[in-house]
Order: sequence, then C-alpha cells, then structure tokens
Amino acid sequence: MLKDIVEIRPLAGYRLFLRFEDGVEGEVDVASLVEFKGVFAPLKDHEFFVQVRVDRELGTVVWPNGADLDPAVLYAHVSRKPLPRFEIKTAS
Repeated sequence: MLKDIVEIRPLAGYRLFLRFEDGVEGEVDVASLVEFKGVFAPLKDHEFFVQVRVDRELGTVVWPNGADLDPAVLYAHVSRKPLPRFEIKTAS
C-alpha cells in the first residue's frame, strides 16, 4: 500500500525531511537516490532544489520542472523497510 507524503521541508545539502500520512517521518538524501542529469539536472542548483513541494494528487514530492520521486522508494528509505517484492507470473 502506497503512503502519501503530507509534509516536506528542504534541508541543508540535498536532504529532505518527509512526513507520510501514517506518521512515519525522517530524512532522505536525494543525492544518494538520483544522478543530477536529465530532468534531475536542475536540482543540483540549491536555489532550484528548495522549490520542492508536495503534489497532493500524486502523494509525492515534485519540482517546478516536473521532476518527481517515487513515494514508495522514499518511504522505504525513511522507514528503513524494504520495498515490497512483486512476482510476475507467466503462463506456461
């Protein structure tokens, strides 16, 4: 079950404080999750990085250029719980 992000605060460096709808909260280092290339390239500029906001419809964090991060990945990092594994079954 996906957990929506309900609060975000940019911190020093490329860190974000996140709080999820179930009360889980903590920090995540964005620089350890993404390379600052492509859509993430503008995030390297700290002035741009701090423009992060919560997209209530998507339940995750977004920047003005449309860059966003998977809330399941963020939740796994903050809660220190692994991402759920999905099995793909094929017809034999």
